[in-house]
This record gives sequence, C-alpha cells and structure tokens, in this order.
Amino acid sequence: MQPAAPMITVLCVDDHRIVREGLRMIINSEPDMVVIDSAGTGREAVARHEEHDPDITLMDLQLPEMGGVDAIKAIRERDASARIIVLTMYKGDEDIYRAMAAGASTYLLKDTLADDLPRIVREVHAGRRKLPPDVLARLEERAASPTLTPREIEVMRLVAAGRRDKEIALALSISSQTARVHMKNIFAKLGVSDRTEAMSVAIRRGIIHIE
Repeated sequence: MQPAAPMITVLCVDDHRIVREGLRMIINSEPDMVVIDSAGTGREAVARHEEHDPDITLMDLQLPEMGGVDAIKAIRERDASARIIVLTMYKGDEDIYRAMAAGASTYLLKDTLADDLPRIVREVHAGRRKLPPDVLARLEERAASPTLTPREIEVMRLVAAGRRDKEIALALSISSQTARVHMKNIFAKLGVSDRTEAMSVAIRRGIIHIE
C-alpha cells in the first residue's frame, strides 16, 4: 500500500463564528484537507498562522483589531510563501487590488462561492493563482481608471464622516484652498459632480468603508 498523501491544512479567519463553523464543515468533509484552527480577528490570524504554519489560510477582509489586508501583509512578511485565499463580501475593485498587492493568492466573493471552495483550495495549494472572471474584470477596470492618492483617500474618509472643507483642512493641517483642490481632483477622478456621488462611488469601489 502507498502511504496516504499529507492532508492540506487550513486556517479559517472570519469575525463571525457561524461562518467559521460553516467553513470548517465544508473543509473537513473533504478527504484530503482539514481545518487546523480558526481566528476571529486579524491579530489572532497572524498569531495562529505563526503557530500552525497552515498550507492555506481563508481570510475575510472585514476583521476587528487588524483588517484582513494588514493581516495578509503581516503573515507574508513572516512567511513569503504563505498561500492566502481572500473570502469576503467586499466586491470593490480597490478592495481586490489591496488584497492582491498585499500577497493574497486569489480573491473569492462569499455570495458566489457555491461548491467551488475545495477545488480552489487544491488549486492554490498546487501553486496556481487564478482570479475568478468577475473579480479579474473588476481589477482590470481599476487599472484603466484614475486612482486616488493616499491623501485624497484621507480626504474622502473625512467627507464620509461629514466634514466640510474647512474641517478637512484643519484635520489634515492644510489650507482650505488645498482641501478644495483635493475635492476637485477627487470629483474628476471618480467622474462625479458632488460629495454625495463621490461617497457613493468610493464606497462601491471599496476606496472607503462605512463601518
């Protein structure tokens, strides 16, 4: 008899216990993979990864204490070969870009997951990095669009918090005129004409999040 192939070990990271348990049931029902641990926060994810060194990590992006993107960065800084599958409700092109830039292997949307997860776990474990067509299309759309600078993203977060130009200027230690220039540039890049539209587009694309 040939020795059994080693099991694919999986770490599940999600801030909802019911989701973690659901993932555990899906993974453990497969003959060649097993969930070795789970985590409910970004910091726990980094610690559990260092403790167990899993073959695959399933990572949500919306996490307390440390967001999913920062957790991916921290894990990859310690282990550049870590294979991380993002599993999230965030559909924005900016979310996808940030996760992939941080070192994720692929990006899955929870509402389109269906029965594909075990197959994708096997593919990523084998070293394949393929984005689903809908996710790839969003990423390509982002590449063809003007991107906001880090300062402009800061401005948009303040706009989302209800701040006006003078308040934004005070918060960022810039002049009111500079704040207005930032807003003008944001409107042009997002293809909008007012703050409400700018917020709507920024939230839809994942440039900012309203928690």
